[in-house]
Amino acid sequence: MLRLPDHWVWDSWYARDDNDRWHAFFLRASRALHDPHRRHRRATIGHAVSTDLRTWQLVADALVPADAPSWDDLATWTGCTVRGPDGRWYLFYTGVGRAEDGLVQRIGLAVSDDLTTWHRHGTGPLVEADPTWYELLDRTLWYEQAWRDPWVFPDPGGDGWHMLITARANTGLAGSRGVVGHATSPDLVNWTVRPPLSTPSDFGHLEVPQVAVVDGQPLLLFSTDAAGTRRDGHRIWVAPGHDVRGPWDIGSARPFPHPHLYAPRLVAGPAGDWSLIGFLDQVDGEFVGALSDPVPVRYHPSTGLTAATAPAATATG
Repeated sequence: MLRLPDHWVWDSWYARDDNDRWHAFFLRASRALHDPHRRHRRATIGHAVSTDLRTWQLVADALVPADAPSWDDLATWTGCTVRGPDGRWYLFYTGVGRAEDGLVQRIGLAVSDDLTTWHRHGTGPLVEADPTWYELLDRTLWYEQAWRDPWVFPDPGGDGWHMLITARANTGLAGSRGVVGHATSPDLVNWTVRPPLSTPSDFGHLEVPQVAVVDGQPLLLFSTDAAGTRRDGHRIWVAPGHDVRGPWDIGSARPFPHPHLYAPRLVAGPAGDWSLIGFLDQVDGEFVGALSDPVPVRYHPSTGLTAATAPAATATG
């Protein structure tokens, strides 16, 4: 578990280096804020290293907000880290700026040779919402412009790269416009926004989307808070599909039950096994703000994605 005494930790993503060390990148904000709801506007991207996904060594932050005036001068939010064909590491992240009071989300890029020292690519955002298909900021419909949580993966057929994005369609009921946004790139730098890979269903937004093939089944994993769903009682969802490239039937999504976990990632083990790692949200009425230990999971068509071992009743670190 990764729990910091002076900072809350929440959304995370993972990369594995050539020395079989895991690198966790995560959102963090000072506990001196007192109210955890204030953390989003103070978020930076932290970094820790582990050999077993359980014991973590904290290292220097990966990325902090840019100097003003910049499109990402308020906070840096959730993203992903991939290795390019040139051997360099690419960290895609969400940025929000002071000019729009943090209400408009865009996607940027930082690049590293060693997973430790990161430099922003360019001075502007890399990918922005296209109103041809996606909802822009309209406070009468939604409280923000959703265009965040990029998840980048190589095309299975070798045709460049795909990016999945937490987005909202520009049509449909206001509380049900959440879709899987989509963009493609030949080189990880030049991106073209495409139509969404799902249609509006029961969700206002689909947070931290990820795709993976677990036990032979392509899956879409996403999360949604109470404000973002018309389904009650669950916050982590998994939809099966025919291909990791989609499209995805969000209406077929099944819940992954866990009493405290939110925004988990599927992390592959060396033997083809899979685990979920997310952050511990509310435990006994208090926000924990720590990364969980791995939760081993399996997929079966009759039961969906399930924990291979039962989660602990409480986990406060």
